[in-house]
Amino acid sequence: MDMHTTDPADTLPSPAEEETPWLTAREQRMWRAHLEVAKLLDYQLGRELQPHNLAINDYEILVVLSEAPERRMRMTDLATATLQSKSRLSHQITRMENAGLVLRQECPGDRRGLYAHLTEQGWETMQRVAPDHVRSVRAHFIDRFTPEQLDAMYQALAPIAEHLRGLRGRS
Repeated sequence: MDMHTTDPADTLPSPAEEETPWLTAREQRMWRAHLEVAKLLDYQLGRELQPHNLAINDYEILVVLSEAPERRMRMTDLATATLQSKSRLSHQITRMENAGLVLRQECPGDRRGLYAHLTEQGWETMQRVAPDHVRSVRAHFIDRFTPEQLDAMYQALAPIAEHLRGLRGRS
């Protein structure tokens, strides 16, 4: 008896596989290009922040805090704004505190709540680094499009972002 023969029923697709709306070649090409661009752009922008001793996540936190009222935000809101877990954000804020960029402050009236507050050094770092970062974003992304392509990209991506924002917090 040959133990290596396969039953033809074993090679048939499962009902779940039959119902899967597989990507067409065109859809697969676009999806993979999107993934590659997102990863490569994140990598390149991160590389160009290294001379400033910042990671891309550090820069994002500096931006969010610089735009917040009083340059501070509750840690839970900052985690949500930067799409980080509270634990990961806490470790990152610790590193940024050690670098003098942010401070943790207690929330009045909420013994368990904490604010992340941009320090003066953090604000100065933001002001010094932002022009270089904007030049990088422009060189590696924005300037690669015509004005019409920029509008089309926005029109294509905005509904996806809105959809995904709507899913946040749902299980």
